[in-house]
Amino acid sequence: MPHPSDDRPDPRPVPPASGAPEPGGTHRANLPLPPPEPVDPDLGPGPAQGAPPESRLPVLLAISLGGGAGAAVRYGATVLWPTPTGAFPWTVLVVNAAGCAGMGVLMALLTEVWRGAPRLLRPFLGTGVLGGFTTFSTYALDVQTLLDGGRPGRALADLALTLLAALAAVTAASGLTRWAVRPRLSRTGRSTV
Repeated sequence: MPHPSDDRPDPRPVPPASGAPEPGGTHRANLPLPPPEPVDPDLGPGPAQGAPPESRLPVLLAISLGGGAGAAVRYGATVLWPTPTGAFPWTVLVVNAAGCAGMGVLMALLTEVWRGAPRLLRPFLGTGVLGGFTTFSTYALDVQTLLDGGRPGRALADLALTLLAALAAVTAASGLTRWAVRPRLSRTGRSTV
């Protein structure tokens, strides 16, 4: 225990006063933080905080209907293009990349063009249709099945290629959509930033 007359600084680290850095501030590497997203992309605009739970029922219904439709389309893709045992799961890779591209287009349109879109559009299309269409669990199971089947090269290739394809798809689709709508927004006087 330090003596009361000891005026040396305490060597223990001092936590930041406010916890998380403020938006627009900097983090530990002194790099600027990205601006916050206007709305959680999975939840979308919903009832006000403290609203009764039954006010979320339309959102749950929209997600359920969209999820069923997306999962049915994915099932159809696996029926049309089945993956033989031990083969590389191209169908699931393409489905996941296509779903990520769809999410990039949707989010760009919702944040740049359709800011006044109906409240249920984002949960129906984003969380519902695209969430039901893509499948992380099948991706993980395919990697494990390939590993267990003695095909570690294919397993690692699936692990890496799916991740890279998904990231490339969402980034390219979002960027291309914003690039495509920019002239329209300029004509109407709206900013693309």
